[in-house]
Amino acid sequence: MKKDTITKELIKKIIIKDISKYILGIELDDIEFLNEEYQRVESRRADIVVKVKRDYILHLELQSSYDSKMAYRMCRYWLDIRDITKLPIKQYVINFSNKNMKNYIDEFGYNFNMINMKEIDCDTLLNTNSPDAIVLSILCDFKDYNPIDITSKILVKLKNMLKEEEFRKYFLILEEISGLREMKEVVKEAEMRLMDISFEDYPSYELGMEKGFNNGFNNGIQQGEIRGKIKAFYELGFDIKEISKRVNKPEKEIITIIRNK
Repeated sequence: MKKDTITKELIKKIIIKDISKYILGIELDDIEFLNEEYQRVESRRADIVVKVKRDYILHLELQSSYDSKMAYRMCRYWLDIRDITKLPIKQYVINFSNKNMKNYIDEFGYNFNMINMKEIDCDTLLNTNSPDAIVLSILCDFKDYNPIDITSKILVKLKNMLKEEEFRKYFLILEEISGLREMKEVVKEAEMRLMDISFEDYPSYELGMEKGFNNGFNNGIQQGEIRGKIKAFYELGFDIKEISKRVNKPEKEIITIIRNK
């Protein structure tokens, strides 16, 4: 539950406009996030409620698991939001789960829009110039592509278009939202693939090689490569414990190498 909440907050704050633009076909140039009063229904809160150009309310629910009562939840949200705002409402459920859910209630003709992420072609988002949309493509339909190949492509594209600090941020976002599709292991594999082809591109790699040579020619090559890997992992946002596991070195030694820039 906690990880699900973190993921929703990341999507809400960082990629809400791209969900709307590339998935819903709605341009959100002028929006206002509404406060909790508009979002609360009974003991629950709607995920995203925004006023669009003062014309209507856009309500999005980000659903990572199957809910047999989703339609009734959405109906209660509609009634509550409508009562407060008095504006027309467009409702969407962005479904990240493996199952389809009903988007209507027969008894009184209520319905809303259901977007199943796994039915959206990943190229729709991957071929954009928006890092937010590119990250979101990991939740789409890979068609006949290998998941590791697609994930690697996402990482390489982000790395080529972003500065290091920004890349690190999106790297962590990708890792987080991949959990909605149970793909964290795939992301780790793609990360390792990226590491294998790009260590020498990092300034820390050259620094590590130089220091390594000072300790002897043969041993220096090996030590320099390890130092380069450690600093590359650190620059990509890995914590000390994770780096220690990946390079098979004690955490204390990892910290010393990172501090010795």
